[in-house]
Amino acid sequence: MPELPDITVYIEALDSRLVGQTLERIRIPKPFLLRSVDPPLSAATGKRVGGIRRMGKRIVLELDGDLFLVIHLMIAGRLRWVPAGTKVPGKIGLAAFDFSNGTLILTEAGTKRRASLWLVRGEEGLEQFARGGLEVLDATRDEFAERLQRENHTLKRSLTDPRLFSGVGNAYSDEILHRARLSPIKHTSKLTDDEISTLFDATRDVLLEWTDRLRQEAKGEFPTGVTAFREEMAVHGKFGKPCPVCGTPVQRIRYADNETNYCPRCQTDGRLLADRALSRLLREDWPRSIDEMSWN
Repeated sequence: MPELPDITVYIEALDSRLVGQTLERIRIPKPFLLRSVDPPLSAATGKRVGGIRRMGKRIVLELDGDLFLVIHLMIAGRLRWVPAGTKVPGKIGLAAFDFSNGTLILTEAGTKRRASLWLVRGEEGLEQFARGGLEVLDATRDEFAERLQRENHTLKRSLTDPRLFSGVGNAYSDEILHRARLSPIKHTSKLTDDEISTLFDATRDVLLEWTDRLRQEAKGEFPTGVTAFREEMAVHGKFGKPCPVCGTPVQRIRYADNETNYCPRCQTDGRLLADRALSRLLREDWPRSIDEMSWN
């Protein structure tokens, strides 16, 4: 799922192309995409784009007439900027937003259709999308600490909870926790003041570094390589590959459609965290530490 750095770079690209432009037409070949009925989508046609903003992991197009188009890319949704009037891709294309200077295409790979589009009226209409998460890049260390310890959860769950923190998801939470050298399953109530400060700095550093990296990668063009798995990442998506800090093979905890990646040397004092499926299968044969594992 595109997270804060990816969404930020998307918004910067959209801002330079869409602000001041008039939305001439919206084409939606996949009707399930639209999740609102009032105001009707036709009300957006002919409206000028006044601004672009981020709400968590959602992209909001501000239109004249106090209207807002809200796009949630979910896991596999992506945006493309193509010549005006380009046909919507048949298999993965969900929508096209036509402007005189180009067309914004929304696509979604895979079989599960989770991306969504809403048209709402007024700031009050946007309130339904406000999850309340703290914007870490705008927060102080004390504000971060208060939010982190407001509820007692694992660090992984807390960082990815949109009610607690805005824009952080599965990928960057792995990178943040590795940078902070903290276990993803450590509970927030058990953190020391120094660990909270370290986590605050790591969260800001990782988000800022990746936002800058993605800007440089785009080189002023519309971003086309948005993905949750990048070769330069330290642990996310790197199961079995060496940790760039200590060389220990990266481990994982799998659950539902997600997995948490971590380094047992850097983050858990050599202890292997139980993978729900595999540890149940192996039971007493499940290794308790990285030293018990064979890498042959």
